[in-house]
Amino acid sequence: MADWQMREKRPLRGPRPEPPGPALKNYITPAGLQRLKDEHLFLLSRERPAVVEVVAWAASNGDRSENADYLYGKRRLGQIDSRIRFLTKRIDAAVVVDPAAPRQGAAATRVFFGATVTYKDAAGLEHVVSIVGIDEVDLDRGYISWRSPVANALMKASPGDRVNLLAPAKTERLEIIEVEYAPIPMDPFREPLGAQSTPKVERS
Repeated sequence: MADWQMREKRPLRGPRPEPPGPALKNYITPAGLQRLKDEHLFLLSRERPAVVEVVAWAASNGDRSENADYLYGKRRLGQIDSRIRFLTKRIDAAVVVDPAAPRQGAAATRVFFGATVTYKDAAGLEHVVSIVGIDEVDLDRGYISWRSPVANALMKASPGDRVNLLAPAKTERLEIIEVEYAPIPMDPFREPLGAQSTPKVERS
């Protein structure tokens, strides 16, 4: 057999997978981490077992292809497992930073994770934001992610500094008025409405 014919029969190799990069640190406040842990525990110990029981009960009722309880339960189980995997990764990568912890020297007045910052925008309007974890963002309360454009602009600045906020359409000048480190209130995890936290299976 010719050499070119032998080469044609060799199996093609797929692309070599890239080695995994360093895991992104998940900076988070103590209260924010506790909320993730509470949700993780709720899904593992309450909602998932309840849905598993419903799926098992529905499967025993016959034809699964037209069994709404079974189909919904399997879909819900997939959603729960996906959320559990996500929470596990976020908790494992957590780097806890307490906003109320004392800072020494210049760090006490410079913007870092956990800071509550008062700044003035180009129009002269004052804004107050707290820099928190990705899982703790609450724009209604002024809680912004440490990876957001505003937080990136404010980082390491001190009162009196002027920084540039880079936006797609323009660059805006911000003036730092005050930097404070104090507790940042977080709402605790609450069981969602309609959650199947206890088995609701009719037994014959």
